[in-house]
Amino acid sequence: MAAMGVRNDRKGFQRRAAPAGRGRALILLMLPGLAYFLVFHYGALLGNVIAFKEYVPFDGLWGSPWVGLGNFQRMFGDAEFWDAVLNTVWIALLQLVFYFPVPLALALLLHSLTRSTVRRFVQSVAYLPHFISWVIVVALFQQVLGDTGMLNGYLGDAGLHTVDIIGNPDAFRPLVVAQVIWKDAGWGTIIFLAALTQVDEQRYEAAAIDGAGPWRRFWHVTLPAIRPVVVLLLIMRLGDILSVGFEQMLLQRDAVGPQAAEVIDTFVYFRGIVGGDYGYAAAAGLCKGLIGALLVYVANKVAHRLGEQGVYA
Repeated sequence: MAAMGVRNDRKGFQRRAAPAGRGRALILLMLPGLAYFLVFHYGALLGNVIAFKEYVPFDGLWGSPWVGLGNFQRMFGDAEFWDAVLNTVWIALLQLVFYFPVPLALALLLHSLTRSTVRRFVQSVAYLPHFISWVIVVALFQQVLGDTGMLNGYLGDAGLHTVDIIGNPDAFRPLVVAQVIWKDAGWGTIIFLAALTQVDEQRYEAAAIDGAGPWRRFWHVTLPAIRPVVVLLLIMRLGDILSVGFEQMLLQRDAVGPQAAEVIDTFVYFRGIVGGDYGYAAAAGLCKGLIGALLVYVANKVAHRLGEQGVYA
């Protein structure tokens, strides 16, 4: 007779059975997180019905008159909406091209450091900006690059022409990308560093013996090992590509004007919360969500065609 808590598997090996209450305890621990997603994510989806209504808060969700696709027709004919979409797409593409590779490059540099104390110090310094709020980040950039900032102070003392980068609409898109890189590049290295630690060091040694230099070792050893993680993060980034930072844009919108800084999130805020046109704003937000879901679906299918695992099967 097998000992209590020990059972034989199909191959005859003895395995210790999990305590009977362990699964129940794990389910109880999972319930708060599950309730959060059910209430605030899936349950909130029912509120999208106001995109098809002329929503009046005093009449309630079901008492407001039904307008069908009227809000969408107004939205597609609104020039301000398309300006917001164009700004969102441009900023999203710039972030995808210039921000997405930075955490990977930083993770490779950190992984190449041999002294663990130096690596931990650099990691801590790189992670720190992620925990700073956008209010402070924007204020720091204004103190450095604003009209009366540090840069113009040095230029003025040197007798050179001053520049107002913060208030220049033409420089706004590169500016917000630089802000995102400074704030979140270090935080984005966490998953890449975890993937790099799983790469077998013997592969690097074998490649070095075969005469492969640093670039060829990266191309033939490192990149294939972390490619599934890169593809996964890229797909997830595409799903959130139209969310380019509501708070970041809102804080700088007045400095450069809505023509340069209006994105879909701020457009929804000013039309819905400020302007009270809730149905119209909900229609714009619903379109944004549908486009994000479609991008994830298409990117996942492309990843499967290329032999990658993707987000889901």
